[in-house]
Amino acid sequence: MSDPSRQLSLLERREIEARIAGPLIRAFIAEFGRERTLQVVERTISTLAHTAGSELATRSGNQELTTFSACIETWKAGGALEIELLEQSNERLFFNVTRCRFAEMYQSLGLADLGACLSCCRDSALVQGFNSSIHLTRTQTIMEGAPYCDFRFQALEPDPD
Repeated sequence: MSDPSRQLSLLERREIEARIAGPLIRAFIAEFGRERTLQVVERTISTLAHTAGSELATRSGNQELTTFSACIETWKAGGALEIELLEQSNERLFFNVTRCRFAEMYQSLGLADLGACLSCCRDSALVQGFNSSIHLTRTQTIMEGAPYCDFRFQALEPDPD
């Protein structure tokens, strides 16, 4: 029997979600079409991630990029991600993900084509919920076949309005 006080890693949580959501998404695709179904799924998951980012900002008591960067440890827990840190400062957090066990997990579940929708679409929404003045630029992901994911978070000056 497992320890009930043990927290699930993010990778474990995503696998549980995928085992439920994957078949549901496949059924909705068959019924309503791929494009429309994935639009709804991505919008819903992005909304959940935005809310999680807002909650993170509230719990942490500030919205600084250095505080947000602590998320990396949560993302890496259980060996979920291997990361090459390129730059970390108050204004920039640049890193590459060189191994993504999330992508491997979706592949093993036969859900590789849904992985970006189920996981990668969360990233920008999460940081926007945390602080809308932090911008994520990412041009490629392992989930979509690239050799690495390039995460570039940059704290921008907030609009004076």
